[in-house]
Amino acid sequence: MSVGETGSRSSWFQRFLLPGFALKAVIIGGGYATGRELAEYFVPSGPWGGLAAMLLATLIWSVVAALTFALARKMGTYDYRAFFEGLLGPAWIAFEIAYLIFVILILAVFGAAAGAIGAATFGWPDLAGSVMLAVGILGFTAFGTALVESLFKYASMLIYAVYALFLVFALASFGGLISDGFATSPPPSGNWIAGGLTYASYNIVGAVVILPVLRHLTSQRDAVVAGLIAGPLTMLPAILFFVAMMAFYPAIGGETLPSDFLLRQMAVPGFHILFQLMIFAALLESGVGAIHAINERVSGVVEARGRPPIGVGLRTAIGGVVLIGCMFVASRVGLVDLIASGYRFLAWLFLAVFVLPLLTVGVWRLLRPAAPMSMESSQ
Repeated sequence: MSVGETGSRSSWFQRFLLPGFALKAVIIGGGYATGRELAEYFVPSGPWGGLAAMLLATLIWSVVAALTFALARKMGTYDYRAFFEGLLGPAWIAFEIAYLIFVILILAVFGAAAGAIGAATFGWPDLAGSVMLAVGILGFTAFGTALVESLFKYASMLIYAVYALFLVFALASFGGLISDGFATSPPPSGNWIAGGLTYASYNIVGAVVILPVLRHLTSQRDAVVAGLIAGPLTMLPAILFFVAMMAFYPAIGGETLPSDFLLRQMAVPGFHILFQLMIFAALLESGVGAIHAINERVSGVVEARGRPPIGVGLRTAIGGVVLIGCMFVASRVGLVDLIASGYRFLAWLFLAVFVLPLLTVGVWRLLRPAAPMSMESSQ
């Protein structure tokens, strides 16, 4: 083991895999886990075009995550406010506004997805699933980073295992249709690039959301390696899901919940409920990641003023206010409309306030040698 920024012993898992699991936790969310985002951004490009777009998004995530992690470690900034103060200076407030728009949108999507899952699986009112998700998010975010990291670890294990089973059952149930879908599909056309860029752009904000888990990094090498690994770790479940979806291309693109449609075709006893519970876990860890980032941003400001970190009560209050204000937007706007219109707007927003500054000012800061310490400051 090595010693991380916290001064404690950091394991190999915490240094190299935890950041990728955390990024996957933030990105997988309601649209990815249910298949709705995949239907929106990848299915229109066809089987091969969709895979090409996913690989492009993976590459973008890896590069941007590696740069973000390395810059955060160099500046010693482990919440998004401190990070953007270092990157943008006085213009950091531009990201704060963009992030609040992001949180409102994704929590609305999560609420809509949780409600749809509860209704489709158990026949509950739409509000019931949303309330359960909100309570779960508050429960995990109230107690700080350690509990959040445990959620990312164990929920990720569940998610990877269930997606692997999902592909196995899909191949057993309609593997021939999957093969036919890829065999008869033309090569990727130009529109796959736009799908990959859009999907990568609005999701890559996750690299900043998960800054609190980077305290375990012990070197710039750790930061770069963890960032490069994060892209494939995040996209792997989506690729498995997308391959299964291609059995019913192009009709699958019109399904509000592609996951529910495919599970009905498999007809494997008990697996439908297990998969829906996995999606709920994905929604939970994504919501927890978004709210935890806000809590850590507030706590960072409080600690900078010489006060102790915020406690359970204030963390719960902050999370409750955000959730009440955001998640139930879903009762007014549908899941499909939220993903189709709002996410494209976010893609352009984060390109402007995050990706472009990172690739210019951020790279310059990374390449600039550290200023030598003066004799006076060393005494």
